[in-house]
Amino acid sequence: MLRLVEIFSSFQGEGIYVGQPTVFVRFGGCDLRCAWCDSPETWVARADCRIETAGGSQRFQTMANPVTVDDGLAAVAALGPRRGGIVSLTGGEPLLQPDGVGALADRLRENGLKVHLETHGLAVEALDRVVDRCDVVAMDWKLASDVRRESDPSSGVVESFHDRHQAFLERACRSSARVFVKLVVTATTKRDEIEEVTRRLVGTAPKVPVILQPVTPFGRVKTGPSVDDLMDWSRILGEADVDVRVIPQTHRSYGAL
Repeated sequence: MLRLVEIFSSFQGEGIYVGQPTVFVRFGGCDLRCAWCDSPETWVARADCRIETAGGSQRFQTMANPVTVDDGLAAVAALGPRRGGIVSLTGGEPLLQPDGVGALADRLRENGLKVHLETHGLAVEALDRVVDRCDVVAMDWKLASDVRRESDPSSGVVESFHDRHQAFLERACRSSARVFVKLVVTATTKRDEIEEVTRRLVGTAPKVPVILQPVTPFGRVKTGPSVDDLMDWSRILGEADVDVRVIPQTHRSYGAL
């Protein structure tokens, strides 16, 4: 069973597959509180979800949660993805529902579709249960300057996520999935955070592409990083021979979901 927020079709707006037609299956529930999150409605699973009725129509019908894997698969098929097309399992945080993610991923691949897992990169044990059923793992590397745990986001306690991210990345890279790291950066990102991420990447997965994604202002985050900062951070990564690219969110610019 799947606790979902929505299923819809659009274009991939982030990362190395930016611009590709994609069907999105958005899972409900997240255990982080990112200051720049543009979908806070996904933080808590709801009683129902919305399902786009035809690809690109932006017309939706409501379905009660939890959704069966069969119904989720049928909703994806109704959007008409081509064989070999991408289905993004996103959130919220899909790895809070590893059984559902794994079962849906298996069925999607049986139908000739590619499974793109979008994750906050902290649920190492859950990843172990699903990673070999995915074609792509898009892993966020969260920085403590802008991200807190759900349990107490306003406590002022700053938790480093580096150890869990490093373990997560190591496990992902032992699979056959294509892996890349997305690093959302803001005006409050610290240089020493980038240096620490770089050190850990070099020690774990130096050839994995890293996307520096300047934040799209939303909610409490009003401004993005400066060009000077982006140049400095990309230089830090690049001088360590990390495959770094600066790619902003694109889907917001043309009004897509």
